[in-house]
Amino acid sequence: MIAVVVAAVIGLTAGVLAGSGSGGGDPAPAPEPGPVAALSKAELAGQRLVAGFDGTEPPRGLLRLLADGGLAGVILFEDNLTGGRADARMTAQLQRAAARGPLDAPLLVMTDQEGGQVRRLPGPPASSAAAMAARGPAYAREQGVATADSLLGAGVNVDLAPVLDLARPGAAIAAEERSFGSRPEEVIATGVDGFAAGLGEGGVAAAAKHFPGLGGAATNTDFAAQSIDLSAAALRNADMAPFAAFAEAGGELVMLGLATYPALSRRPAALAPEIATGELRDRLGFAGVSITDSLDAAAAQAWGDRDEVALAAAGAGSDLLLYGDWRTAAAVGDALVAGLRRGRLDRAAFESSAERVAALRGSLASPG
Repeated sequence: MIAVVVAAVIGLTAGVLAGSGSGGGDPAPAPEPGPVAALSKAELAGQRLVAGFDGTEPPRGLLRLLADGGLAGVILFEDNLTGGRADARMTAQLQRAAARGPLDAPLLVMTDQEGGQVRRLPGPPASSAAAMAARGPAYAREQGVATADSLLGAGVNVDLAPVLDLARPGAAIAAEERSFGSRPEEVIATGVDGFAAGLGEGGVAAAAKHFPGLGGAATNTDFAAQSIDLSAAALRNADMAPFAAFAEAGGELVMLGLATYPALSRRPAALAPEIATGELRDRLGFAGVSITDSLDAAAAQAWGDRDEVALAAAGAGSDLLLYGDWRTAAAVGDALVAGLRRGRLDRAAFESSAERVAALRGSLASPG
């Protein structure tokens, strides 16, 4: 499972290479158009957006937005989920709406099911990341498998976990027991080879977070802007190492954080091309889908207004932009369309991101 997206992304461009080594002198056949080639600008923008809603009943406006191709995914929070059969009925309703859209692919239905303090559904993993690490990689993998089974039963196909941030002294991540360890090898063993691999084995896509590493932040970026003053060498050799392992294993998604890393960029990570593209893709070779942390967060709002933040994130190379409310996402979709029309966003790069998202959607089951 963890390698499916890499294969799918490679498959999107395989036609370009067909016949290139035949030596016959015939021109290579034109590549097959990707699944987003026929999309309108509005539908293309929709493939870059994920959003939430209030309550246990999807609003009609959200269902219309899904049917129009205005979102690639939905994020579910605790107030959306009951822990009972109603969850599967609700996510099936979301999938039916998305099925009327322009792409023949399941909707991304995601939630934060890390364990410990961060669980949107009752059930596994009851243990925090720190507790899973204390019991070892085999236990962490078992918890990943059990978590996937629970999530699929509710119609969720993406887990915004594991946290691969190092537990640096004095950091919020460490205090909340959301980290698998203070050393890269600990986090890799239990977070990547353990929990993430278990999710994949169980059929749910894992999303490693918060690249390039939030282990140096004293406060959650949901509540305040954070600057992490680590050297580029420290970030690359330690904090990014678990993400490198996740990428090498064919990890499906990586969440880009919203802290600022002065050694790498003046912008928050998800808005910084030096990080979202330069570090994650060019240096680590990540081939899956990147997603921002919530762009409703204080750290994002401190940088600029809603539309400027969205244009910066999309332009930096963040594939999916995450919002807590679907109405905000719909307005951002309009801003992205305007950015494409006015040339503020590169069309080819925008389509490449949408192709990666489409490949991920096509690789996943529709549990609803």
